[in-house]
Amino acid sequence: MGTYPIRSVSGGVALAACAVLTMTTAAAATPIHDASSPHTIPPHARLYTPPPDKGAIKQITDLLKARDVRDARLIAEMISTPQAVWFTGGTPDQVRRDVHRVVTKAAAHHAIPVLVAYNIPFRDCSQYSAGGAVDTAAYEAWIDGFAAGIGDKRAIVLLEPDSLGIIPYNTDINGNAEWCKPDLSGTGLTPDEANQARYDQLNYAVDALEAHRNVSVYLDGTHSGWLGVGDIAQRLVRAGVQRAQGFFVNVSNYQTTERQIKYGTWISECIAFANDPEEGGWRLGHYSWCASQYYPANPNDFSTWVQTDQWYASNLGTAVPTTHFVIDTSRNGRGPNDMTAYAAAPYNQPASVISALQGGSWCNPPGRGLGLRPTVNTGVPLLDAYLWVKIPGESDGQCDAAGGARAWDYSAYTEPGWPTDPSQQALFDPLWGLYDPPAGQWFPQQALQLAQLAVPPLQPQWPVPPVHH
Repeated sequence: MGTYPIRSVSGGVALAACAVLTMTTAAAATPIHDASSPHTIPPHARLYTPPPDKGAIKQITDLLKARDVRDARLIAEMISTPQAVWFTGGTPDQVRRDVHRVVTKAAAHHAIPVLVAYNIPFRDCSQYSAGGAVDTAAYEAWIDGFAAGIGDKRAIVLLEPDSLGIIPYNTDINGNAEWCKPDLSGTGLTPDEANQARYDQLNYAVDALEAHRNVSVYLDGTHSGWLGVGDIAQRLVRAGVQRAQGFFVNVSNYQTTERQIKYGTWISECIAFANDPEEGGWRLGHYSWCASQYYPANPNDFSTWVQTDQWYASNLGTAVPTTHFVIDTSRNGRGPNDMTAYAAAPYNQPASVISALQGGSWCNPPGRGLGLRPTVNTGVPLLDAYLWVKIPGESDGQCDAAGGARAWDYSAYTEPGWPTDPSQQALFDPLWGLYDPPAGQWFPQQALQLAQLAVPPLQPQWPVPPVHH
């Protein structure tokens, strides 16, 4: 799920497309958190804009050829916004060179890059984004290369999205066995060892990266539609978050910013609550006692979330939350797609299909929009930044029935040109009316919707700004 530099652009229309690319940066105006630690993002940080996906350049070129200047400008503004650079594999020496190239280029633009390390063993539990290092030793060597590539440069590192939401052979805070049970044959690991290895790997990565004084490291905090506050707080502490700058929420997802602010704040408060020795330490380690989005709040009624705010106000005592967080706002401008519209005419999908669509609402949902622009000026004490982590416009995967992210009753609704053979229907995405691109590839239809439906709206510059190569 990476971004790639443009190697060559030629022709009049292509040159016009290239002209809309700019290494613009987002700047913060007001200090909002303690900058005394070198690991804290500087309060006036400018965020780096990497070269865009080559698919975006082609889309802009095609739109200009079609004389659709308005939409070309929208895509151009989207890819000219600071966003993350993903590193998903390669040898330790390769990742060292690749990371060094990015941080050096960012430093030349007086900007801080957001780097995503995404190579942990059993990554995504062999789903859409399967892959990762073959074992702990290989992962540690890869992390060493990643850290060496940063050197003394400034960087924000988001460490392994989904790594604490999807853990091999994990048991949740209530003692319930979770679904991720990868094939361990040939690894020499028992299920318990595979589970512990995930935490060992993350702790190693935290220490290796935090050893570099200008690096701000954030661990996976999932999102408010997933793990409860106590559950993720416990996992974060076990993974070493107290030695990192903090955690990230909502990466590659669509949950609203207002919910993520509360969720992230509660996680930090829960960590403080369960690590405070007040009154003899009666609450030490008791993350399960923490209030969450599930209780006393109702997860489906945001007006009730104040009840969880009140619980922390009444129970923190002398505990002071200090764990910071960041939010991925790249695609959450309109929140998640609840899919219920497909139950009505003309689609008339049954309840079982709607339920399945809800479960796959993270995977290329239509009708979504870009969210808040990246900045470190959040105005929220524990919230270090809004970031575009997932590259808007890149596919989440081939979202279909075969992979479990889609369901559809074609007897209730179909369109001319849609597949009629069941084997092809299983690979088709009826929400878009096409076969989705693989994970990480440019998805032009989704990219255009994200830009058109942005909240707040995009404000493309015209004429185009100067280009920085």
